[in-house]
Amino acid sequence: MGPRGQPVTDPGGLHHVEVWVPDLATAVADWGWLLTELGWEPFQDWPAGRSWRRGDTYLVLERSPALTGDRHDRRGPGLNHLAFSVGPRAAVDRLVESAPAHGWSLLFADRHPYAGGPQHYAGYLTDRQGYEVELVADD
Repeated sequence: MGPRGQPVTDPGGLHHVEVWVPDLATAVADWGWLLTELGWEPFQDWPAGRSWRRGDTYLVLERSPALTGDRHDRRGPGLNHLAFSVGPRAAVDRLVESAPAHGWSLLFADRHPYAGGPQHYAGYLTDRQGYEVELVADD
């Protein structure tokens, strides 16, 4: 069963991603804006975490008591980044332009929007805790 007891419609698809963060309030501010802009809806809320969902998939931000360290290193072992399809190039441009007001910084500014290669239009952002997202144009 998927979120809220719904039948799973995509066996083998991604069910959820859980990201442990050192500062939940900062993560909720940064990620909440981005996920809402991408069409994700608030899903769950508890003292140590928040989640958003889109279809059968949900993303969790949690401040776990088992967390070690105080900052994510995207260049270390583990998660490097999450990539989201965002629609046309104008959507990438709009999100990248709005991102700094919501805690995100542009990575690879000298190569933007082709940091992933000449045929790959995308914005690479990092939040205030070191987590990276890639916003990919579909066209």
